[in-house]
Amino acid sequence: AKSAQVPLHFWLPRAMAAPTPVSAYLHSAAMVAAGVFLLGRFYPLLRLSPEVLDGLLVVGLASIAVGGVIALTRDTLKQVLAYSTISQYGYVVTTLGLGGRKAALAASFYVIAHALAKCALFLTAGAVTQTTGAKGLSGIRGMAREAPVLAAASGVAAAGLAALPLTVGFFKDELFFAAALERGTFWAILATAAAALTFAYIARFWSGIFLGSASSNVARPGAGLTAPVVVLALLVVAGGLTVSPFLDLAKDAGAATYGLSTPGEAAYHLDLRAENVMALTAYASGAFLLAVPALWRPLALGVARAGEAAGPARAYQVALTSLNRLSDAVHTFEVRDLRNRLRPILIMAGLLVALGIVSTPSGAYVVGSFTWGDLPLALTLIVAACAAIACTVPRDHLKLVLTLSALGFSLAVAYAFFAAPDVALVAVLVETVFGLLFFGVFSLLPREILRDEAVKMAPPRRRRGNVALASVSGTFAFVVVWGALSRPAGDPSAATELTARTPDAHAKDIVTAILADFRGLDTLVEITVVLVAVLAMATLLRRGRLT
Repeated sequence: AKSAQVPLHFWLPRAMAAPTPVSAYLHSAAMVAAGVFLLGRFYPLLRLSPEVLDGLLVVGLASIAVGGVIALTRDTLKQVLAYSTISQYGYVVTTLGLGGRKAALAASFYVIAHALAKCALFLTAGAVTQTTGAKGLSGIRGMAREAPVLAAASGVAAAGLAALPLTVGFFKDELFFAAALERGTFWAILATAAAALTFAYIARFWSGIFLGSASSNVARPGAGLTAPVVVLALLVVAGGLTVSPFLDLAKDAGAATYGLSTPGEAAYHLDLRAENVMALTAYASGAFLLAVPALWRPLALGVARAGEAAGPARAYQVALTSLNRLSDAVHTFEVRDLRNRLRPILIMAGLLVALGIVSTPSGAYVVGSFTWGDLPLALTLIVAACAAIACTVPRDHLKLVLTLSALGFSLAVAYAFFAAPDVALVAVLVETVFGLLFFGVFSLLPREILRDEAVKMAPPRRRRGNVALASVSGTFAFVVVWGALSRPAGDPSAATELTARTPDAHAKDIVTAILADFRGLDTLVEITVVLVAVLAMATLLRRGRLT
């Protein structure tokens, strides 16, 4: 997706809204290349799986075909270059899918050569638009007469992308052809067809701007618009005349990609070796496609329309719209009251716990022994359970707060029986503070709202659902706690060691060490946020703005 490969390619043509220099940088060598860079870094692992390599071949070849065919149908300059970028990075993905050291070297070299040529072509599109105001091929022709330097520099860049001799692009295709030949004749034929497609859409792009009779809006671009294209064109030619620096860089990148050295040769050979024959065939086939658009244009337009009507972009839009509707429906359901918000969470948690219980081997849960010494703790827990059940009875808010406090204080007594008086003291303080907070909030709320809420009764169906949901949630929570406490881990763990090192943190228990030392700043921020929220609510209530 990051390198705009089929079927996740449709975002790239829509992302061409930035200024041309930004597009030239991001879409030629930076952002879009990040995807193939990531593939390269993981390639030592990916190449171990033939299935993964076959998947890369499928994705890469599909991207070459889709990007190339649609590029032949686009009129907007940036759109042509965007779809050509999809196709060109399809080359890289395909090369990685071919496998082998030659493929790793070829993919690395292809990224370098493509960056130089495509960046120059993007800047050419920007120069043309800035000078003439035209954004499409249909709005400009014959610009070579008024801008011969730009036409020549852009032509060199286009020749580099089309892999013509005396450009660095020639060697990118030579290495690509060598990797395809190593895999087999079938792949060599597909590689030649891909190169012919590239020749056709790049030649269409350049000739559509600079050849033919000049249109009325043709003007001479300034030196500031032409100079960057000239510099990049010189680099493209330099790579075609002296390829060693580029090849050495690609060898280093290929070695990092493959995990081993990637030796290779890039040179001109005046003979009929397979790579040269493939290149000549690609030039001839590309020129033929360019000369007879009537043969392929209806089919290409049909492919483009089919993609717009039922392609990945359409599927993405439908999925996004459906998810938005589902989100709106869930939101509408949840905001009715707190129960509706908690119900999906508790139901999903219960299902996950149930799956865990079902998949757990038999005998995992054991029941420990019960002695008379455990009786006080058991009675305290029974009182806490009764207090929890009693919380469902009161309708008056004051009684409800007092019942909740009884539950909290009961748990504090349980902590004391567990020989954790400090934790029990913290529980007492928390319950006291929250009880006072609730009393303060209720004293500020309008009495009419409290009376209405106190007498309001839920429908019988909802009450039965609440009872069932609470019962199921409580049962699963009990099972989880029972299973965790009945059979603790026998082997010492990192938690055991950290607990033993609590005094090193100048604390007497692990809870204090975590809250005040390891995450002391987090605790301070959380307390501050709660305090600010309480002050804001109190201010709004006092001023009568929250009813």
